Amino acid sequence: MNIILVAIGGFFGSILRYHISIKANKHLIGTWIANMLGSALLGFLYRLHFTNTLSDWSWMLLGVGFCGAFTTFSTFGNETLLLVLNKKYKHAITYVISSLVVSFLLVSVIFIAV
Repeated sequence: MNIILVAIGGFFGSILRYHISIKANKHLIGTWIANMLGSALLGFLYRLHFTNTLSDWSWMLLGVGFCGAFTTFSTFGNETLLLVLNKKYKHAITYVISSLVVSFLLVSVIFIAV
């Protein structure tokens, strides 16, 4: 059953991720937005699951499936590599640091606040 829940969540997460990519004209800001929103949502969902407010099936559907497909480390890595290959070092460093710091802060604040 968990595989089905993850698959359903992943289906919708990947569609929303694709939609954001199109709206951002396939620019790296779309990946950044998806990853930050996904981090915040995952932090919120994990906190609910951690406190037994969110059921295991909901965690599988939303946390593992939806957030897993919605956020995208592979695209983040590819975009960072392209920035480096195009010698846009400041952009690459800013992209990596802001992605890590902002997502960590979002998860931390949400986890503590909820």
